Amino acid sequence: MKHIVNDFNKDREGWQIYDYNGGQPDGGNVFFPATWERSGGVQDSGYIWGDDSRWRIDTPENPNSILAFIIYRAWVGGKPLDLRRCKVSVCLRGDKLDLKGAKCYFWVLSNDRGTRWHYYDEPLRIPDGKWSDKQTIVLKNEEKLWHRSWSRYPDKPASLDEVLSGCDSYGFSFVGFSEKVTGRLAMDQFEIEWPPQ
Repeated sequence: MKHIVNDFNKDREGWQIYDYNGGQPDGGNVFFPATWERSGGVQDSGYIWGDDSRWRIDTPENPNSILAFIIYRAWVGGKPLDLRRCKVSVCLRGDKLDLKGAKCYFWVLSNDRGTRWHYYDEPLRIPDGKWSDKQTIVLKNEEKLWHRSWSRYPDKPASLDEVLSGCDSYGFSFVGFSEKVTGRLAMDQFEIEWPPQ
């Protein structure tokens, strides 16, 4: 059984924040490092955070999304993962986070296949001013539970199975806002656990 743990006790472990185009009409992808804190996380552990000064609405997404936390496997020297039926766990915290009607979702991307899916079936809780209990979702390989938000190849988007089986990027998004989400989002104790073979 494989297991990925980001406890953030030493650094940000590769996680970043996505600014769609840096505010430039022809701008490319802009990524800002998440801020790492040595203490203040769950049980006063290390944790990471990002805020609205570093994320921007990703307008090619349908509906528009904000990719508040993002990681590519290549950033940490890893290869694409097969996430079918995996358990994903995380603790989240908001500080003066105004979701503007949005919900927070886990998402997966196959950069090779150029398609992103958000796990709409299980939105995540973000308490204000305190850490959530550990939230665990199982990534069921059923398209009716997900939403395909973007494809580089709109005439031939990748299926959920193709993306989950070759996932090289994942993270947490805000979707359904009336305007840009403001405030701060923090994360601790992120884990991926594979099912028994």
